[in-house]
Amino acid sequence: MGGWTSIFGNRQGGAVRRLYEESRRLLPSYSSDEIASALPSKEVTKVALRLKYLIEQVIPFELERSAITKPNSDIITAEVIQTAKRAGGDEYRACVIYCLLVCHRWFKQQGEEELWRAGLLECRALACEVIAGHIIETEEDQDYLLREALLKRYSIFRKGEETHPINVVERAVDIHALRIIGSSGYQKCIKYLWRGWYSQDARDPSRFVEYKEKDNTSYWAHFRPERMRTPVYQNAVLIFFSLLYLALYTAVINTVNPSGDLDIAEAILYTMTMSYLCDEITKFWKIGRHYLGFWNVFNLTLYTLLAVSFILRMVALAHSSDVNDEQRRHFNRLSYNFLAFAAPMFWMRLLLFLDTFRFFGAMLVVLEVMMKESIIFFALLFFVLIGFLQAFVGMNETNFGVPITGSIVQGMANSIMQSPNFELFQDFAPPFGIVLYYLFNFVVMVLLLNILIALYNSSYSDISGNADDEFMALFSRKTLQFVRAPDENVFIPPFNLIEILFISAPFEWWLSKESYERLNHYVMGIIYSPLLLITAWIETREARRIRRNRRRGEEDDTIQQEWEELAAEVDFDVAGTDWEQAVQESKPNVEVSACVLEIRQLKEQVRTLMETVKGIYSSRAVRRVVLLSTRQ
Repeated sequence: MGGWTSIFGNRQGGAVRRLYEESRRLLPSYSSDEIASALPSKEVTKVALRLKYLIEQVIPFELERSAITKPNSDIITAEVIQTAKRAGGDEYRACVIYCLLVCHRWFKQQGEEELWRAGLLECRALACEVIAGHIIETEEDQDYLLREALLKRYSIFRKGEETHPINVVERAVDIHALRIIGSSGYQKCIKYLWRGWYSQDARDPSRFVEYKEKDNTSYWAHFRPERMRTPVYQNAVLIFFSLLYLALYTAVINTVNPSGDLDIAEAILYTMTMSYLCDEITKFWKIGRHYLGFWNVFNLTLYTLLAVSFILRMVALAHSSDVNDEQRRHFNRLSYNFLAFAAPMFWMRLLLFLDTFRFFGAMLVVLEVMMKESIIFFALLFFVLIGFLQAFVGMNETNFGVPITGSIVQGMANSIMQSPNFELFQDFAPPFGIVLYYLFNFVVMVLLLNILIALYNSSYSDISGNADDEFMALFSRKTLQFVRAPDENVFIPPFNLIEILFISAPFEWWLSKESYERLNHYVMGIIYSPLLLITAWIETREARRIRRNRRRGEEDDTIQQEWEELAAEVDFDVAGTDWEQAVQESKPNVEVSACVLEIRQLKEQVRTLMETVKGIYSSRAVRRVVLLSTRQ
């Protein structure tokens, strides 16, 4: 599971959003045949259509983004949010947030097809996020929010059949909906999933179930192998083995074996490499091309280098038993060169497991987005290189006929690295060679490299200006990748070799499902027992804290802060003054702007004046009628 990190951009940044294509799903732990929508797909689609109509009426033309997103927005008002909540009625209200994400996708698709209305449709898609975020924030029943609205899986009716069921938590990460991901209810759900307080039901993938023993203070109640499915524990094991992997590599590369024989450290290093490589290949086989991302390719490159190093070592050992044989020594040196070449990648790989820390998480996002943006630069550079290389080779064939293609390629590569070699082209087909080389340097060093710098600057600005939301999105995606792991039985590399060689291969094909699950349970209990001793102690402490919170009537995850210790003893009656009333009278109204408040006050005064005038006019009219009647 080591190569799972990819996310982010700003809330509406186009360049960054391209990184999170909706077609790239997180790791599925089920097939579409094993799960059904929690509500009828046709009814869910009708709710989505009602919400689409609401958004179209609320935003009839393109608006400023801030007019939609600000907390006291005059566009997304409390009345609009309340109307959106009623779109599903009492029976289908749980799917409203999911339907808003469906509308978000519809507006995005329509914007790609109707570019002349892209701005308007972008505003409507943004409004879907804002409304969904408000609904999550204002939901008082947290248990209902987590179980029904965020974790239940729904589908819509499209092209005569149901779509793949998915829940709000997964969909928001897939489309990188930062305003939903950054809401308190969503983050509470992610926290519960990270701690293992909610997990996908192994028997019914359509629902998530609560961990019933989380308030059990018995130590052995938490000593269970299935607790290794908890993301926080999986992440801890991955970090431990990654540090061990790096330590083994450091020991191997700093103690070169002149004889070429494998020692214990090298054997363990190559075995762990095989386990990581098998893990990556298995995930790619199960998920397909959508699994490939920047860090997956990075890991595969590292493992490939180590695999080549191992193959060369085996070639050297098989070539001759004489340690002084020149061919054997040659292959040994080549093997160690490949091993040493991978050193920077070994240390950079550690960044993958530091993304749970805010600083490293944000920087990883910047790094990955920059690498993605580099594709534009290299695509342009490729065509420029091919054109100029063909010109230089053609001049060489015409004027000299001497094979100096290697020197030409090196000179062009030096220009890309901002170290041009003008002397090489000074006497090259004059004056065409040197003029063409100057032109090549101008295009590469002035135009293309500045385009790359601008792209990098844009990516950094988008991410750094939204660091908190980006980190929450990264953490959410990491959590869901653990939760939706492809295998029900968690065998973290290098333990996956035990599963492949000693469980799956000899037993899976003939054992019954119940017996096979029992066998996996026992094996996981044995190999993870040292860690389970620690996790059971941690969960026992958490259970005591949960019980204290419940006695105080608070949420299970509440952590008492220092300012809350004496909050219940504070008397708001100060010197005979009702402090709470004084505060309410003095606080400003930040929900409505000062201009609007003044207009409302003026409107109220005008209304009062009109009523007074009408009263005076009515009383005079009555007196006239009475006077006329008496005269008659």
